[in-house]
Amino acid sequence: MAVVLNNLPDQELALHLKQGNSSAFTVIYERYWKQLFIIASKRLGDEDEAEEVVQEIFLNLWRRRETFNLTAGFANYLAVAVKFEIMDAMRKRVHVFKYSQELLHNFKEADESTLKQLDMAELQQKLQLTIKTLPEKCQLVFKMKIEQGYSQKQIASELNISEKTVEAHLSKARKTLRRKFGFFLTAILLLSLRKIWF
Repeated sequence: MAVVLNNLPDQELALHLKQGNSSAFTVIYERYWKQLFIIASKRLGDEDEAEEVVQEIFLNLWRRRETFNLTAGFANYLAVAVKFEIMDAMRKRVHVFKYSQELLHNFKEADESTLKQLDMAELQQKLQLTIKTLPEKCQLVFKMKIEQGYSQKQIASELNISEKTVEAHLSKARKTLRRKFGFFLTAILLLSLRKIWF
């Protein structure tokens, strides 16, 4: 059945999808996920975020399967979908950045008791210790980005590695910090050091 479905054109796959055929959904996913991931990754510069974008697109497709109607091929439909998901992800970045700046501003104006509760010095120390758990090259790339403000292109040139490798190191560092501190606290800690990185 899977082999038969794999050979079907988009319009017929869409009909099977509408009937709730999960195998048809899998064929659609395997046919198009990679090109969507490449587009999202290039636009966002973050493979983890790109994966989330692609996942959300296909989850929405599955949720809407019963009412879904394909007017053109899936390539056209998904190209539009990924464009809007990328725009939404970028809007969220702006919102988080503004929110983090506002939080930092509030922290600066907070009274002494609030600052004691936050104990930013201790959190920053934990941040540094967490960074030291990263692989050596990953640490170096991260510090060049955060402490020296290098662009990914500059880092790649300095270390004689590809920009894709730089992206991979930054993605690993970001994932580690978010897992340890959460998104907002990571942003606040970096902002408190007057180093901004998303």
